Amino acid sequence: MCDTKYSLAVCTIALLFCGCASLVDKAGQALDGSAFAEKKIAVYQSSIKDGSRMDMEIWEMQNKAGERSCIITFRRYPAIKIRISVPDASGICNLTKLEYLGGNPHGWNEYHLDLFGEVQLLMSERATLLAIPDEVEAVQISWGSIRRYDTRITGSEAVTNLRNRRERIVATVEWMASRNGPKGQNLNNFQKHYKPLLLPEMVPKWQRPAGWLQKGDVRIRAEDISWNTSYTERVFPQELKDIRNSGTLLRDWEDALAWIYLEYEWENIKELLSRRIILQQIK
Repeated sequence: MCDTKYSLAVCTIALLFCGCASLVDKAGQALDGSAFAEKKIAVYQSSIKDGSRMDMEIWEMQNKAGERSCIITFRRYPAIKIRISVPDASGICNLTKLEYLGGNPHGWNEYHLDLFGEVQLLMSERATLLAIPDEVEAVQISWGSIRRYDTRITGSEAVTNLRNRRERIVATVEWMASRNGPKGQNLNNFQKHYKPLLLPEMVPKWQRPAGWLQKGDVRIRAEDISWNTSYTERVFPQELKDIRNSGTLLRDWEDALAWIYLEYEWENIKELLSRRIILQQIK
């Protein structure tokens, strides 16, 4: 039997450096035995070109009990799967949840976020038509799991921790959006743009914003970092000041960068889902 630490290291590396959703799925699901809980019956694929390549797939799934559902995936956002119910005879079904799995250097975060919204999904043997005409509503995290080194956090403790983190991430993203930053970036460019603004102490001097350090600025030490609290006071809203000065924002950035990116891009994802999209069957 493989050593626990070795297995964790292998799976974490896969989560961090994978280039596609399937590898993320396999690495994470191998840890809890869910890799064989359901199988793909059919796969539909579409390439949507709006200035950037945003490939989408719909998987028709069946679990061991014979129950079926459908999953929407995006190449640009490999950390998420959006699950929907099987359509009725008229092609109407419902969003059920967003399933997230994102890695970091010492583990990962995994959660299910309940979704609400009606979906039109007209399926045939060769193609399917997807449209979500109404607003996609994110409700609340209903399940979660956290891995930190050799510690696995599950149950209500994990759900509470993940809900708290989501509140912080949403508040951070709202501030980021208020600065009219670029949308539709890949994860790497997103990180390059926002890390110097959020955490100038953690990037090389030449990447820091102009005027971030001024005469008389006050610093405090937290998480072994000397934080410029005067920069915090000048730039950040009240609800984020303690989060940044305590080092909590740094932990969120290091532990959940893909999650922050997802929340930042959520409006783009919803806009994409609102289109009428034709996907061709490939399996």
